[in-house]
Amino acid sequence: MAGARRRPLQIRSKVWLEVDGKTVFSKGRQLLFEAIDQYGSINMAAREMGIPYRRAWGYIKAMEERLGVKLVETRKGGAHGGGAELTDEARELLSRYERMERGIGDIVDRRFRKEFEGR
Repeated sequence: MAGARRRPLQIRSKVWLEVDGKTVFSKGRQLLFEAIDQYGSINMAAREMGIPYRRAWGYIKAMEERLGVKLVETRKGGAHGGGAELTDEARELLSRYERMERGIGDIVDRRFRKEFEGR
């Protein structure tokens, strides 16, 4: 096309963890954990993310079953309300995932620059 201006290319990548072909951890689950940590509540975290509580709870149970570890401790409601807290295992998973995601992003960015810079 004559006169068409070339637009710069950008690279995007997604990283997730699987067990037996089933998702265990991903960006969405990372955001769910961060919201649970911030609000101390699965319900509030789900609301913040715009997903039903039942779906958030399903993600948590599936992760726990696939990994074989408890990731979220819950407290029943009552006079002071219930709550939820990430376990040490969940915090470690979150931390490792974030480091891995950054590292992979750095590798992808370097490779992208090598292949496409100046073209």
